[in-house]
Amino acid sequence: MVRLSDNQKTELISAAHAAADASRAVTMAHFRTSGLQTANKDAAGFDPVTIADREAEATIRRVLDELRPQDGVQGEEFSEQPGSSGLTWVLDPIDGTRGFISGTPTWGTLIALRDRSGPIFGLIDQPFTNERFVGGLGAAELVQGGGRRPLRTGGGRHLGSSILFSTFPEIGTPTEQAAFQALSAKVRLTRYGMDCYAYALLALGMVDLVVEAGLHAYDIQAPIAVIQAAGGVVTNWAGDPAHDGGRVVAAANRRLHEQALELLSTHGG
Repeated sequence: MVRLSDNQKTELISAAHAAADASRAVTMAHFRTSGLQTANKDAAGFDPVTIADREAEATIRRVLDELRPQDGVQGEEFSEQPGSSGLTWVLDPIDGTRGFISGTPTWGTLIALRDRSGPIFGLIDQPFTNERFVGGLGAAELVQGGGRRPLRTGGGRHLGSSILFSTFPEIGTPTEQAAFQALSAKVRLTRYGMDCYAYALLALGMVDLVVEAGLHAYDIQAPIAVIQAAGGVVTNWAGDPAHDGGRVVAAANRRLHEQALELLSTHGG
């Protein structure tokens, strides 16, 4: 783990905010506009990418290159850039591109900072609603307009009264889907389609569980940092670190996390 002084932490958080600010200008220039250029990255299905995705990541990289040239950068749209500091920024310029091209405000810009141990800071930015969820390096807060409020996951609900989110009803493989449905049958409410915004709502205390499969590192590292800073737990379905993506369980508290893992494993997950 890289040791950081308080001044260094402040500088890193400031760099993340500067990058998110610059990205907002790009994404909002394209959001809910006609004629948005969209390509498909998956010949067997539909995995959209837009000019906004690529321009936003390029913008974030330019800001980080100016402010943090010694750090590495890993993003969804461009090749990995090595660094010398032991720190790497992990970027998803638009998490939830399907929502972005549909006009729903459930997408977000994900900016994470990791060292060898995993993510140490994360930022989930939703420009349209003017919400920025920040966690790590001593911070756990929602920044909205000129105001700030602490982030804290919910601790009171048990499994039977909890709210579960996932992006797709057809989660993962048939086995993974069966395991998810077994968990879904035990909670009070299951909802779909929120992308990274579901993780933000978990950190805010509104949602209790987010369970997904097939994620990449850039999909989950920022949510991990934000949720952990807010008091939640994030692992893979085996209870191990989920820094590299794959199957992910995010929970508001350790009790819910253990119950979710038990159900998923019992039903083949």
